[in-house]
Amino acid sequence: MTLTFTLDPTFQGEHGRALRDGLLALWADVSNAGGAVGFVPPVTPEDIRPELVKHLAAMAEGRTRLLVGHDANGEVAACAFLTANTHRLMRHWIWAYTVMVHPRHQGKGYGRALMAAAADAARGFDGIEAIRLTCRGGTGADRFYEACGYKEVGRVPGGIRVADGDDRDDVFMLLPLGAA
Repeated sequence: MTLTFTLDPTFQGEHGRALRDGLLALWADVSNAGGAVGFVPPVTPEDIRPELVKHLAAMAEGRTRLLVGHDANGEVAACAFLTANTHRLMRHWIWAYTVMVHPRHQGKGYGRALMAAAADAARGFDGIEAIRLTCRGGTGADRFYEACGYKEVGRVPGGIRVADGDDRDDVFMLLPLGAA
């Protein structure tokens, strides 16, 4: 079973409502399973809604694009937000934010498929030469991204405070987008 990826899906009508609800459920489920996507458990979709609204506003303004993966049942199973740089000297690379695969799909290769689809999408963006992302140290995410071709290019020790007494490294990673 594979995922079907859509870049810049529509948020109109009933389909749009289902997509928003699916993204909220995905984000809450990933967070509650310990995923490093900006929240610590326990969270509900309603806790996450304001952050999704910020992402949707950035999409409406043309600053962010969404890559979403649906499973064979049509449910939201994975996503990544791809965000342009606004600094005039850094417009040749984009950020990948809030990269998620639903916990029930872990170990099926969906994460690698998502990262490959993100790279393929970015190669089609005018003037984009690389994808940059950050990940929380101590989660194994850096090893996953390295397996997808990313290289660690920096690290801020203790740059992420998950809770009092629980600081994690903020790991910067880069994927040059040479020929596929």
